[in-house]
Amino acid sequence: MKDYDVPPLDNALRADLRARIDSRTKPPGSLGMLEDLALRLGLIQRSVTPRIHNPRIAVFAGDHGAAASGVSAYPAAVTGQMVSNFLAGGAAINALARANGLALSIIDAGVASDYATDAVEGIEYVDAALGPGTRNYLFEPAMSAAQADNAIGRGVELALSWADGGCDAIGFGEMGIGNTASASLITKLMCGVPLDDVVGRGTGLDDAGLARKRNLLRQAQERVGSRLLTPHEVLAEFGGFEIAMMTGAYIGAARAGIGIVVDGFIATSALLIATALAPNVREYCFFAHRSAETGHAIQLAYLDAHPMLQLGMRLGEGSGAALGLSLLRSAAAIASEMAGFDDAGVSRA
Repeated sequence: MKDYDVPPLDNALRADLRARIDSRTKPPGSLGMLEDLALRLGLIQRSVTPRIHNPRIAVFAGDHGAAASGVSAYPAAVTGQMVSNFLAGGAAINALARANGLALSIIDAGVASDYATDAVEGIEYVDAALGPGTRNYLFEPAMSAAQADNAIGRGVELALSWADGGCDAIGFGEMGIGNTASASLITKLMCGVPLDDVVGRGTGLDDAGLARKRNLLRQAQERVGSRLLTPHEVLAEFGGFEIAMMTGAYIGAARAGIGIVVDGFIATSALLIATALAPNVREYCFFAHRSAETGHAIQLAYLDAHPMLQLGMRLGEGSGAALGLSLLRSAAAIASEMAGFDDAGVSRA
């Protein structure tokens, strides 16, 4: 396993940023969380006038061997079908990216089925597949330690390449039938909570399907017994290639010094691993929303995270991150574009 170093934020500008934000033409604190977002973004960018010019959503797709055992309401073929939909511009994340002026990248981290790879203009397609999906973690580790390392490393490289291309804020999304089950196991082990507390309905399981999912995930947990697993081992035992690659992308984006907007339950499960491998990653993160998926509130509490929105969303794809990037861009405008009291000739309190 490799070491992944991320520098901590430099707080030298904190006082200057606070003073600038407070000196804008508004009562101090009147823009609430937007002011906090602007301050953190300024620390990340090392600027008292933070700006977002080139935000991006990156959606990682991968299949899970455990889907064959029935952990999802949908067949595994839907992963590839949705990748085709992303590339054709027809999914929710496409609409949200267009509406909010976001670049969009679709990354095949390990999709099992064939799909149309023609991308409409403006969508980046990246074939970074590590294989046709992971193995079935009910019976064996989802991936080898080497595969986990490879996936993390590719994620780091991708994030660094987007930063080199001018990306200054990024949100990560995912697509993979069965990946809420994977995220549930990761969350149970990383947060130390009962499994049933973090197993939800995913793509819409009925009561019988939810009971079956819980039983299957208990079987998967029993396979590793009471062994104390390292974060890297948790990822290899139960992760997906898309989750592992996203883990690396968090680390790469933080290392590049760009703001990261965290999506929902599955994206946050990858962040649990990333922050365990490189704790300073957390300082670069903004949390878009609280997902309706069971377990996301537990993840947020574990990370001491305060999401911007609560809209009852549970789609994935980076849909919440797209909205969060829009808010983060607005927060940057508060610090960089608002006039100060002295500039505008407005009297102070």
